[in-house]
Amino acid sequence: QVRLVESGGGSVQAGDSLRLSCAASGSAFRTNAMGWFRQAPGKDREVVAAISYSGGSTYYDDSVKGRFTISRDNAKNTVYLQMTILKPEDTAVYYCAGRTSGYYSSSLNAYSYWGQGTQVTVSS
Repeated sequence: QVRLVESGGGSVQAGDSLRLSCAASGSAFRTNAMGWFRQAPGKDREVVAAISYSGGSTYYDDSVKGRFTISRDNAKNTVYLQMTILKPEDTAVYYCAGRTSGYYSSSLNAYSYWGQGTQVTVSS
């Protein structure tokens, strides 16, 4: 079983940048697709970005295209989410998740293991 631990959240001003990290335990990480999701207060959890096992294919929700970048370092068992030009509407708890397939999915239900989340707050 892969365990995930997110870090890098915080409180920033609109227009600032943050980089989230998700450290995974276990060798299975390297063959699993990974995703970043977020959940704002009173809203459903939604996909932000996803990446294939090799990093060769990525997916972004329209709301973050051009501002966020997902990447992974399989040697470090870590997936990243670089967030730039942050907006107040990006405020949420951000979760990383993994699925046992090497191909990404934009569906929450496709992911079988999750981290505990990290808070990102963007003020105007």
